[in-house]
Amino acid sequence: MFNKKTIEDIDVKGKRVLVRVDYNVPLDASLNVTDNTRIKLSLPTINYLIERNAKVILMSHLGRPKDTVDEKYRLTPAAKELEKLIGKKVKKFDEIYSEQIKDYILNEMKPSEIVMLENLRFDPGEKKNDSQFAKNLASLAEIYVNDAFGSSHRAHASITGVANYLPAVSGFLLKKEVEVLSSLLENPQRPFIAVLGGSKVSDKILVIKNLLNKVNSLILGGGMTYTFLKAQGFQIGKSICEDDQLEYANEMIKTAKENNVNLLLPVDVIIANEFSENAEGKNVNIDSIPSDWEGMGIGEKTTKLYIDEIAKAKTIFWNGPMGVFEFDKFAKSTKEIAEAIANSNAVTVVGGGDTLAAIKKFKLEGKFSHVSSGGGASMEFLEGKILPGVAALLDK
Repeated sequence: MFNKKTIEDIDVKGKRVLVRVDYNVPLDASLNVTDNTRIKLSLPTINYLIERNAKVILMSHLGRPKDTVDEKYRLTPAAKELEKLIGKKVKKFDEIYSEQIKDYILNEMKPSEIVMLENLRFDPGEKKNDSQFAKNLASLAEIYVNDAFGSSHRAHASITGVANYLPAVSGFLLKKEVEVLSSLLENPQRPFIAVLGGSKVSDKILVIKNLLNKVNSLILGGGMTYTFLKAQGFQIGKSICEDDQLEYANEMIKTAKENNVNLLLPVDVIIANEFSENAEGKNVNIDSIPSDWEGMGIGEKTTKLYIDEIAKAKTIFWNGPMGVFEFDKFAKSTKEIAEAIANSNAVTVVGGGDTLAAIKKFKLEGKFSHVSSGGGASMEFLEGKILPGVAALLDK
């Protein structure tokens, strides 16, 4: 249940509306947008506002500029891409805030017009949540809408600061993200299975801890599994491992047993004699990893075990690849698990940058119930944390 006000709960007709979107999109060397998914996801909110003659002021960050103007991180490519998608002119400013911008928005801007401010991270006030920077942004509008779920775990000026000076409500994307992820934690159809991959246990500690109270089965793959294997006494060769997490790994295995959660770890792995695309690879049992070889992904028997478990699920959350899928030679396990989840009859929720890259690589877009737009934000939400950007909105 989403207990915050949305744009449908407030009168936006003819109003100046400041919208925080997430246009942190990938660009090629010619500064063209190579994946416009995040821009597309903002369209329902923007269209709702322009249909009601609101004056739409968009703001976003892009990349990691060092608190100053960096030509390769300007939002101009995103503005051009939005123009194409929405079929309407977008007036892009080359500054975040100025008296001229304010004068234009307050005195010249027409109903249903869209303007876009420059990259928020060109100003150090954004990440510092500087009150003057937030006040300047707020002075442009009468209503603030947060539709940037992917940035809502950060207490930045455009996420929480502005909400101190304007009525703050949610856009459609943020609302949907919170509703979908809340349903996973509060009322999933069972069996509920989480599939977690990626290289580091430390990135997933709090998620695993929280999910061990929620799921029926927890499937682990990718580089983080070698920490669990070493914790159980297996020799893992030169495989990636976080020695400071060994105790935690054993603790999680114990917690899973106590909670009657079926924790699935690899029984075999694909290994390589070096970390490269052209390395020699072979499939071995987890007790047969040579000292000078390293793990590249889950093995064939493990993949089959995981697919059989996935087939039982009514709800699946997936975050993280099962191995080094970027190398075609070692991509098979991630591909087969991804396809099993995509073809499942379960409610399927996926998130995380590497996971989305895998979905794209294996051409599985559109095959999941919900693809989360926020990697870090979705993981923090599933850790049970309250996101600052959601907390800042008006309660219903």
